Amino acid sequence: MLLTAALAAQAAAVPVAAPCQPGAYSGPEGRFLVIMERPDTAQTGAWRWWADDGRFGLTNDGSVACRGDTLDVKTVTYNRIPVRLTPTKFKSGDLTLNGMLIEPPATAGAKPSLVVTVHGSERTPAVKYAQYPWILAAQGISAFVYDKRGTGESQGSYNQNFHALAADAAAASKEAKRLAAGRYSRFGLLGGSQGGWVAPRGANDAGADFVAVGFGLLIDPLEEDASQVATELTEAGYGADVLKQAREVTDATGNLMAEHFLKGYEQLAAVKARHGKAPWFARIKGEFTGEILALDEATLRREGRAKFDNLELDWRYDAMGWMRKVKAPQLWVIAAEDREAPPQTTVDRLQTLRREGQEIAIVRFPATDHGMVEFTQAPDGARTTTRVTDGYFRLLGDWIKGRTTPPYGRGEFLTK
Repeated sequence: MLLTAALAAQAAAVPVAAPCQPGAYSGPEGRFLVIMERPDTAQTGAWRWWADDGRFGLTNDGSVACRGDTLDVKTVTYNRIPVRLTPTKFKSGDLTLNGMLIEPPATAGAKPSLVVTVHGSERTPAVKYAQYPWILAAQGISAFVYDKRGTGESQGSYNQNFHALAADAAAASKEAKRLAAGRYSRFGLLGGSQGGWVAPRGANDAGADFVAVGFGLLIDPLEEDASQVATELTEAGYGADVLKQAREVTDATGNLMAEHFLKGYEQLAAVKARHGKAPWFARIKGEFTGEILALDEATLRREGRAKFDNLELDWRYDAMGWMRKVKAPQLWVIAAEDREAPPQTTVDRLQTLRREGQEIAIVRFPATDHGMVEFTQAPDGARTTTRVTDGYFRLLGDWIKGRTTPPYGRGEFLTK
């Protein structure tokens, strides 16, 4: 009994972290923090936080102390921003999708911009876990967030059909404008990663006044895989001759994907026979090529489509064709060392569109990878993310508001 009492007293003496209230918090001189729940928060007691300068972490690392409606970061106090939340259910075709409008406090004589955030390829419920709507709200922008079809409280099956997802974004836009009627100035879409394919595709149907894209691609999904393979081999020290041979390989695996594993096996067998014993061949990963090369023909015929081609993806999606139809001004933010979305072809094509007369701002952040993250790199090439690059969040906010005031960290506005 005495032992039990002693243990109870010892447990009572251990400090317990206060629960964090998800949302946006304002600090001095325009600084802000965003706190979001994680899927494992109930088990770990850790909330995710993001700062205006791109730093991020977990609340259980001691960097942020939650105290009701305030946060303490060292000696700085942040106060929770009293946003207006409007949950909703809305229709997209035959599906009912789950969404929420987040509106910052009203400012006398001004109406905020309104943005629909278009997701990437993630499967997590955006209404509960996405940080970008709150990062925008912290900067005085109204944001509408919705669970992607087949995730969270939205109906349907998860897929990566850009045309269907663009229709969902247009339906979300209609709902966002209905809910915020009379309380916003201009309206647009923000898409990250795969959202860089979806947002331009849906822009005209959504009635967008602007489109912003972060770390997106202006190539089709087959080109993305080929670009990743080329980047991997270049970083490994291989030259143009090997890259040309590797392109034969990615053409074969890409054709197999585009033909939905119904044909293309002879082409794949030929490149395996021609290059399979080369030292560089075993280094190939890409988006899918490495995995396809690891399987024999019988397995690919039996399991290939279920394993690699089960998300209704348009493998030869005409990204440039749809971009040429976009009427609204656009911002494209590029991660200069993006391994998942190698950027050079995208930048070249954006410049082509600008020469054709489209209004596109291009900002490139050096030494950043997918997600606009900075990183450290080990001798074997493995990267460890350290933070979102400083200036990225503020660039998005200012451009969406209709004004930019550089500098934005190390971001470089490309003029040609």
